[in-house]
Amino acid sequence: MSIVNKKAVPKKRRASSRKKPAGKKIKKGLSPAVKILIGALLLILLSPFYYGYVLKTFSATWRWVADIGETPGYRTYDDFDIPIPSKYSVHGIDVSSYQGKINWQKVKEMREDDVEIRFAFIKATEGIMHVDPYFQRNWREAPKAGIVCGAYHYFKPNKSGKWQARFFLQTVRPEKGDLPMVVDVEELNGVAPERMRKELALFLDHIKSKTEVKPIIYTGLSFYRDYLKGHFDDYDLWIAHYYKSELKVSKTTRWKFWQHSDKARINGVGHVVDMNVFNGDSLAFDRLIVR
Repeated sequence: MSIVNKKAVPKKRRASSRKKPAGKKIKKGLSPAVKILIGALLLILLSPFYYGYVLKTFSATWRWVADIGETPGYRTYDDFDIPIPSKYSVHGIDVSSYQGKINWQKVKEMREDDVEIRFAFIKATEGIMHVDPYFQRNWREAPKAGIVCGAYHYFKPNKSGKWQARFFLQTVRPEKGDLPMVVDVEELNGVAPERMRKELALFLDHIKSKTEVKPIIYTGLSFYRDYLKGHFDDYDLWIAHYYKSELKVSKTTRWKFWQHSDKARINGVGHVVDMNVFNGDSLAFDRLIVR
């Protein structure tokens, strides 16, 4: 039996059922504008100015919440333990032997928000015989701490105004960098208002002629209205008027300082202290200082 060799016919190749790989999607990059925006945001977030702004905003918001119920412009400062009129930028105190031994460096370092002690009026003399026992120490130590000082005399209307001025000048003379000298007049001592004004005028004239600097008159608001208003209007005033949000005097009144409290607590001082503000900014304050 013969076997016939048949040529094998190759089978047709089936078309591959595998699909062609899909083309890769092209990722679109961020636009230049978006990149610039992101960069700017990063610069802001990493900037110390940004955090300063945030802290300032937070502080202002917290202060606003804490001040709810306070008289506008007259909020309580916890460290000083009194309300302080807020529209003034130059603050100070006045002291005498009543405050005892003072650590002036601590006074200078004390600060709450924008309030710090920049100046101090220091009692020097009273009448024609009394020198404040702490005057020399205060007059020496306060300037060392960087506090601008002025000396004051407690005036006795029943004593010679000229002799009181001489006694004051025997104890202290204003020097470059000091505040003008002050006369504190707040009682009649049993004499008529006319006699008080006569002796006060003699005091002021003598101080002005010897120092070439016009002194400042300190007095209470009621005493000023009753006995001084209209008589010494060319002199600068330092007026006492306590626990009020503003000093209610006419716009023509030449007041430079306002003693607004007698109950301030000051670091370095063992007793309550009178607190004052200056009627003006730092530049005006500097112009008042003796040159």
